[in-house]
Amino acid sequence: MKKTIAILIGVLSWLTVQADLLTDITDGKFKSATLSEMTPLADGERYAQLVDNSIFAYSYKAGALTDTLFDYAHAKGVKPQKIEGFVLSPGTSEAAVGRYLLVYANSQKIFRRSFCADYYIYDRQRREMRVLSDTMPVLQPVFSPDGKYVAFVRENNLYIHKLDFKTEVPVTRDGRIGSIVNGIPNWLYEEEFETTCMYAFSPDSKQLAFVRLDETKVPSFQWIDYLDAGVKSLKYSCAGEPNPEASVVVYDTYYKTLKTMQLPEQAESYIPRIKWAGESLAIFRLNRDQNKLEMFLANPKSTVANRIYLEESKQYYVDYAAIDEWQFLADNSFVCVNETDGWRHAYLYGPTGQKIKQLTKGQYDVTKVYGYNEKTQTLYYQAGGGSPATSGHAVCEPQNRYIYALDKKGKVLCFSEEEGMHDATFSPTFAYFTDAFQSVTTPTRYTLYDSKGKVLRVLKDNQEIATRAQEAGLPVKEFFSFVTPRGDTLNGWWLRPAELGKQGITELRNYGGRKYPILMFHYSGPASQQVLNRWKISWEEYLAAKEGIICVCIDPRGTYARGRAFRNETYMHLGVREAEDQVAAAEWLQTLPFVDAERIGIWGWSYGGYATIRAMQICGIEPSLTKDGKSPFAFGMAVAPVTDWRRYDSAYTERFMRRPQVNEDGYEDASAIKHATALQGNLLIVHGLSDDNVHPGNTLLFTDALTQAGMLYEMQVYPDDNHFLRKRNNQRHVYQRLLKFLKEQTNKK
Repeated sequence: MKKTIAILIGVLSWLTVQADLLTDITDGKFKSATLSEMTPLADGERYAQLVDNSIFAYSYKAGALTDTLFDYAHAKGVKPQKIEGFVLSPGTSEAAVGRYLLVYANSQKIFRRSFCADYYIYDRQRREMRVLSDTMPVLQPVFSPDGKYVAFVRENNLYIHKLDFKTEVPVTRDGRIGSIVNGIPNWLYEEEFETTCMYAFSPDSKQLAFVRLDETKVPSFQWIDYLDAGVKSLKYSCAGEPNPEASVVVYDTYYKTLKTMQLPEQAESYIPRIKWAGESLAIFRLNRDQNKLEMFLANPKSTVANRIYLEESKQYYVDYAAIDEWQFLADNSFVCVNETDGWRHAYLYGPTGQKIKQLTKGQYDVTKVYGYNEKTQTLYYQAGGGSPATSGHAVCEPQNRYIYALDKKGKVLCFSEEEGMHDATFSPTFAYFTDAFQSVTTPTRYTLYDSKGKVLRVLKDNQEIATRAQEAGLPVKEFFSFVTPRGDTLNGWWLRPAELGKQGITELRNYGGRKYPILMFHYSGPASQQVLNRWKISWEEYLAAKEGIICVCIDPRGTYARGRAFRNETYMHLGVREAEDQVAAAEWLQTLPFVDAERIGIWGWSYGGYATIRAMQICGIEPSLTKDGKSPFAFGMAVAPVTDWRRYDSAYTERFMRRPQVNEDGYEDASAIKHATALQGNLLIVHGLSDDNVHPGNTLLFTDALTQAGMLYEMQVYPDDNHFLRKRNNQRHVYQRLLKFLKEQTNKK
């Protein structure tokens, strides 16, 4: 009896350890700790950081404390208990910090990126604090360049706070929730154009330009929060439905007038960005199909706008995200990024829009532009090109990112030696930069460099996270590539149980031991990338370490950093070629002697959930894809999947598919609902019932189609939770539910 109890206790202890490790992973115990934000000061020699409710200035070069910008203990007036962040007013090289700064507290999330908060003005001369507005919370406060005004948004209207007079002036009065949005994005613009602020002061502070969105005609999506017993709604444009109407308005701070900029007529277009270029306002416009990008220079007084840049493609879409890499120079010439030579590269254009020269060249993608030093004519950028030690920067190396400088003579200097993901933050003068480096073996390490690439000091190394992962026995991702039957080379990573040793995936051809089940993870969405040399510990590491499951990830056609043609392979035909490539990968894995060919599964979240279902359907639609006409996937798990692109938002869907009205066949071919009966393998589908991104109707209509066809499936829903399933105890529960299903499938013989 005692022996039985001892064995039972031992088994329960083992199960607890396993559950604890999975919980530790999903709770973020192995996630890199971030560095407190370093806000560069105007002199280029110092930066500001928030430390224990106060804000200090530090020297880049020495790291020494140089000034206290905000001393919480000695600040007079009204102040919140906990400071969450700050915004500095503009400074000059002589006075690196302006007189005022803003601090905020009590932030409340709105959509994925945006938040509102209580903001407070701090007068550095008087050491006094006061509220920015008597009515709070507010959104997105922005200082004018002269430091005299703060613009902000409240309830869809723009306001200006005059700092010297302590007065608040309404810029707009027509803002209404669900109708008119001034200066900030609605849900669609924030989610699909990745912005939270759509207004900006002119360099002389006399004009405030903003984007006005009229979403009156946009349909509403409604859902029930069962736990809160309430009905919620959101303006949401599905593919082919009316979009918000966008216009650009300029407010004159002296005359208090509003003028709408006159753009050439183009129905249903997007205005994803506006930027000031000297006295002119640069307005970026995309047509609804997003294969035509225009840049206009508008005169804010006459309202006349002239187009000086056009990028158009009949074969592909135009990548709006490249706009964020544009840099306007003092004479209104500009550095821009486009794909006119088939790769994402930087170009120099003149003030009237004439192309002067191509700056970067080669078979690799420029993934970020950090800035252009006009004095030295040096471009600083990030790219997925090779490191000098490996490929001389001439070829594509998509799993890595490196930091480069290109001088006026065309000489390239690489600041990155280690293979992995490097991302820089430069000081305003480019004299210093912080490199946030990570790889599959290194949690994010923050290192400060000077302009010549000399290490000044390590700011944070996260070594304790790496040690924690080692002590937990977590495996390390290993990269490989393979060639599909149609001749495409696809990149991947794999995680193996320790028993498989240390040989490469193709070096194990003579393996004669145990056969392991496979779980393939993927996202597979257009312009996405999962096969990256970065630190990201997820439950796949747990599965390989503790459950004896090999985990594999493949980036199919349509993914990022391999040039325009590869990224556009899935254009107009989502859900087909990605699925074919995942099937090809599974068939290739079946040929490996350590793989149990009958126990291969696939899973993903969001687009990955959709692509999982499509990968399980594609052989039922095209039996010729495999030798026996059957799917290689015995099972799959789809979390928050789109199941018909007519039910997803317009801006994302139409970017890759155009509208249903002009691509009906593409939408039909891409529909998981239409092809429900083609599903092969056992499916678990998971969704949050308050998902405002991928609406739960996607899952409900798909499962109804399965039900009506007499096909069995498993389903897990979460009331009152959104796309990310992080409320209450849901995150832990999701992975426990996935694990239960996975173990049931892989234990079958």
